[in-house]
Amino acid sequence: MERIKIDTPFIKLDSFLKLALGISGGDAKNIINEGLVKVNENIETRRGKKLYDHDKVSFEDEIFEVICL
Repeated sequence: MERIKIDTPFIKLDSFLKLALGISGGDAKNIINEGLVKVNENIETRRGKKLYDHDKVSFEDEIFEVICL
């Protein structure tokens, strides 16, 4: 599991994926809409889903943890 540090109280899912995976906003939108992303083990299709400290995001075989500083 990779920890991704942010300096805000929350981050939206699409922005988090751009940061964690190094992808474009369009790519983030597509993989979310296709149901390929899980937040805390549940499929999430809302790009604007707010992620908070210790939320876990998974895509393919990768798991990322949100760490709010």
